[in-house]
Amino acid sequence: MKIGVIGGGQLGRMLALAGTPLGMTFAFLDPAPDACAAALGEHLRADYGDQDHLRQLADEVDLVTFEFESVPAETVAFLSQFVPVFPSAEALRIARDRWFEKSMLKELGIPTPEFADVLSQDDLNAAVASIGLPAVLKTRTLGYDGKGQKVLRKAEDVTDAFAELGSVPCILEGFVPFTGEVSLIAVRGRDGQTCFYPLVHNTHEAGILRLSVASSNHPLQALAEDYASRVLSKLNYVGVLAFEFFEIDGGLKANEIAPRVHNSGHWTIEGAECSQFENHLRAVTGLPLGSTAKLGESAMLNFIGEVPPVEKVIAVQDCHLHHYGKAFKAGRKVGHATLRCPDRATLDRQITAVETLIQRD
Repeated sequence: MKIGVIGGGQLGRMLALAGTPLGMTFAFLDPAPDACAAALGEHLRADYGDQDHLRQLADEVDLVTFEFESVPAETVAFLSQFVPVFPSAEALRIARDRWFEKSMLKELGIPTPEFADVLSQDDLNAAVASIGLPAVLKTRTLGYDGKGQKVLRKAEDVTDAFAELGSVPCILEGFVPFTGEVSLIAVRGRDGQTCFYPLVHNTHEAGILRLSVASSNHPLQALAEDYASRVLSKLNYVGVLAFEFFEIDGGLKANEIAPRVHNSGHWTIEGAECSQFENHLRAVTGLPLGSTAKLGESAMLNFIGEVPPVEKVIAVQDCHLHHYGKAFKAGRKVGHATLRCPDRATLDRQITAVETLIQRD
């Protein structure tokens, strides 16, 4: 079976690494000449709206998926005329736009921060008057890794903030005094079969995920699965979906969803019976889903800007290096390390060992 992937970054690369042992081959559509997934399959270099190349992709593959939500929903809708595409264009349309996303979550009874649609500076002024400060102004689409957002702490921060984010549609969210950030990786098959990985504790720096640690018997696991199930059912979703939450007052508030395999699920490559990448491919191709059970205690550390010397990383016991083959650049995810250890005390020691290799900007 040949799988088409919209996007040729590290997530596409890891999908191909998971699918190759299953007898799958891959074609990636990505405008970048140095798309790092290209080494794992055919590379169609074209813009995501290039209908000629989209038709070529559809003609060559058995089905299509995508590796990130910056892909226009119109691209997925166009491809769906010629070849099965999972997740659907409607799921992508909602998940890639924070206003549509938050409105759906509210409709489903899932707690979120207060939010308001912002289409002008006047809208922002009114939203701040209603929600209060501090708050976070975010572009409705395309923001990631801390980009496309601004924290508003005082009145002076509000002035011209809409223009600072490009005068594009935005959403204002009330600031949440959370005690922790967790994410849930869910997967739903074409037959409706659903399974979940353990909740993951996340640590961010400058808006970029640095560390994810898989939990054991988290008290909020069942609640997170309930919330995710509502979304999966509403969207008739197929594939992996990541759900980010704030822990607050013994419960959860939804931060955002991502309609794809996710950075906080990278630990599953070595740390679970079946990785998020293999399970995504199983889901979209109609294969039975694999076990999401943990294998020991696991964590993932991102390498931002550069990868430490390979020999030093792999010298750390229980450590597995994933180098993306991307040019090193400040603020760019260029690799990660996963750790799988027999117990939590050992895991904590090995996390510290890897962190000492990371240069902080």
